[in-house]
Amino acid sequence: MSRYLARRLLFAVPTLLAISLIVFALLDLAPSDPTAQLPLTIPPETRQAIRESLGLGQPFHVRYVKWLQQFMVNEPLNLLESLSGIEIGDSAGRLRVRSWSTRAPVVDLIAQRLPQTLTVVGISYIVAIFIAVPVGVYSAYRQYSVFDQMGTFVTMVGFSVPTFFTGTVLIVIFSVWLDWLPSIYDTTHRVTDVESFLYQLRQMVMPVMVIALFNAAQLGRFTRSAALENLNQDYVRTARAKGLTEPKVLLIHVLRNSLIPVVTVISLGVPATFAGAIITEQIFRINGIGQLLIGAIEGGDIPTVQTVTFIFAVLIVVFNLVADVLYGVLDPRIRYD
Repeated sequence: MSRYLARRLLFAVPTLLAISLIVFALLDLAPSDPTAQLPLTIPPETRQAIRESLGLGQPFHVRYVKWLQQFMVNEPLNLLESLSGIEIGDSAGRLRVRSWSTRAPVVDLIAQRLPQTLTVVGISYIVAIFIAVPVGVYSAYRQYSVFDQMGTFVTMVGFSVPTFFTGTVLIVIFSVWLDWLPSIYDTTHRVTDVESFLYQLRQMVMPVMVIALFNAAQLGRFTRSAALENLNQDYVRTARAKGLTEPKVLLIHVLRNSLIPVVTVISLGVPATFAGAIITEQIFRINGIGQLLIGAIEGGDIPTVQTVTFIFAVLIVVFNLVADVLYGVLDPRIRYD
């Protein structure tokens, strides 16, 4: 396993470098100007000085190497310093990727927005897994029953209907008509007592359920298909012939083997969930990574868009590796040596 991990990590380095080059090149070619939002009274030479101060007067390869160094070397060192409290090298003279619109370090902007996104996306994905796996297994066990037909209908609707429509419908029902839940997520809210904790739960219900139901629909279909395939295998009939009860057959034999393909879908779905949460954050006004990315795109803030996009690419590579490792843990027949 250690050799396999080492090989995969070595392979991930050139993969991420290639992705970073593509992301940087495509966005660098976009028609954007950091001085476009400045007043028209500013002289052209001042505008040019601002562009050069941002490094836009340098050749493409120089700007790419500097951006990569700032993002891959300087920012991790800043993170280590903040976590350990120990200064590493010359932190004062360390270059950082800065936003064109706010002039603040992009990583600091992401760190400010990340807790909101992690809270909503993380809880919604956990809820989706706890809904999808048992429902999918039981639907397969009760194939063609009323429960299975209702589950199939709900999952097809949940997977087909986009999240922006589901979110809008929930806002109309629970915020406008019933006035039970707040329609806007207050990211400045702090939990200090029981009442504030209950308000935090109320404002998280709709965004969490919108993302959870969409993911649960997809995971539920995969779980049902995998469980159906395993229910007809010889080892399941042998387990029943030995006198094992149905709960033991389902939990010990069927569920474990059914999770092998499902774990891959779950792992690979994490980056997609982060990307899909951009729309949900817009609907409920969650001040997270998605809101930051949309604002950067609208304002032509290329460094912020480049950094956030590359972070999504890193998530895809990392969770591909996680899926492969979990695949071997669940299936003892797989060997990586």
